[in-house]
Amino acid sequence: MTLSYAEVWWLILGLAALTALIKAAGPVLLGGRTLPPWSSRVIVLMAPALLSALVVTAVLAEGRSWSVGAHTVGVAVAGVMLWRRCSLILCVSVAVLVTAGLRAL
Repeated sequence: MTLSYAEVWWLILGLAALTALIKAAGPVLLGGRTLPPWSSRVIVLMAPALLSALVVTAVLAEGRSWSVGAHTVGVAVAGVMLWRRCSLILCVSVAVLVTAGLRAL
């Protein structure tokens, strides 16, 4: 099934409108109410959990299967360096060099 350009743009506009509606639902429904303390703790943890899931799938997924390659090692090296409190620019640079070096082998 192939979509025409007009259908693709209508799909993009529809998804943009749906995204705006979903994002507006929280403030509209909750208004000025205060949330219980347990929900605030959960909300704070949602962004790191989502970021972790995105990084893991980007690093370990190869099509429809899992794989470990040079990019996985580069990200692991950067993760350890960040954990050891190295600068972000240094971590990215070393990860690029490690990945490029392993791919060159």
